[in-house]
Amino acid sequence: MTFFFFLPSILLSGFMFPFRGMPRWAQAIGEALPLTHFLRIVRGVLLKGNGVADVLSETWPLVTFMIVVLLIGLRTFKSTLD
Repeated sequence: MTFFFFLPSILLSGFMFPFRGMPRWAQAIGEALPLTHFLRIVRGVLLKGNGVADVLSETWPLVTFMIVVLLIGLRTFKSTLD
């Protein structure tokens, strides 16, 4: 799991390398990863002092990812109970 999820998340989220310096295809993949949006929120709050209104634009991708993963988990768990 580390090789297929965590390593690409760290490399493509902008944590180790500047996000805007990546090729377009890497930026597209990075936008789909929740760590990218989480890092933007954390940097905004800690470095810029962003408030709730400034953070909302990066919150909806995290909420969407959370709902999708929760629905997949509920469906999988429900099928194992039958």
